[in-house]
Amino acid sequence: MRHTVVINARAGTVLEAGADAFAARLGAAFAAHGCRADIRLVPPREIDDALSLAIEDRETTPVLAGGDGTINGALPVLIQADRPIGVLPMGTVNVLGRDLGLAGPLEQQVGALCHGEPVAMDVGRVNDRLFHSLSGMGFFSLMAREREYARRRFPFSRAAAFGIAAARSILFTRPITVDVTVGGEHRVVEADAVLVTVNRFEGADWRRAQLDGGLFEVHLLNAGGLYSRGKAALSVVSGRWRTAKSLVSLTGDAVTLSRRDKHRGHITFDGEVERKVGPLSYGLLPRALRVIAARRG
Repeated sequence: MRHTVVINARAGTVLEAGADAFAARLGAAFAAHGCRADIRLVPPREIDDALSLAIEDRETTPVLAGGDGTINGALPVLIQADRPIGVLPMGTVNVLGRDLGLAGPLEQQVGALCHGEPVAMDVGRVNDRLFHSLSGMGFFSLMAREREYARRRFPFSRAAAFGIAAARSILFTRPITVDVTVGGEHRVVEADAVLVTVNRFEGADWRRAQLDGGLFEVHLLNAGGLYSRGKAALSVVSGRWRTAKSLVSLTGDAVTLSRRDKHRGHITFDGEVERKVGPLSYGLLPRALRVIAARRG
């Protein structure tokens, strides 16, 4: 079995190990599981072209190695594939990788990929923007911006960058007033954070039991101050976030969000941040992407 692995050369894992050492380790991991790998380290701006070439080659399984943001940026290319795509999570959070059962050391992830099984997953769309897992504003968009800033200051310590970003986000988040419509139900809320997820997440490790459930879940958090935001953050870490009194969760297959201040606000899509103005219309692309997941059991 042959795989063409397109790797974000700027991914933290690659920078920490060094490009040559990482490529050698990855190639050895595929060989150990009886798979051949054509490894291509490319800069972020060339990922789409490299993936397109891999998808055109019918004799290989395309694999994208990178974090949630790298996968997000390649979604317009990935959903055009007519066969399952592999991913190797190499980011800080790796939301999608965990959902696919791809965790642990690199060699373990490669083994799960080589012997995995295809699954279909829903993809979210916001106006003309795609995302695979999470979209948010307020605390979540600030967290993504602070994390990117911290990663530039601490490029070889993802844990330190994440911790600093989380602390600064808790300190500096300011509430926003948002019009929210979910499945025909309309609300006007003041919130520290608004998070839209493709299907339902559960627990402290934020895992989805189903990737093709055909719904969005919208979480509205109004923590009401620094101390309360800190408690809310602890409830997320402990897995008790669904019982938080400051959290309201709604489900539906369509969502519309609009900030009352009409400003161009920061929105995060799978950890990538953009500034957008006007109503955000969320719709689902059911089972739009086929990916390789670890074989159950």
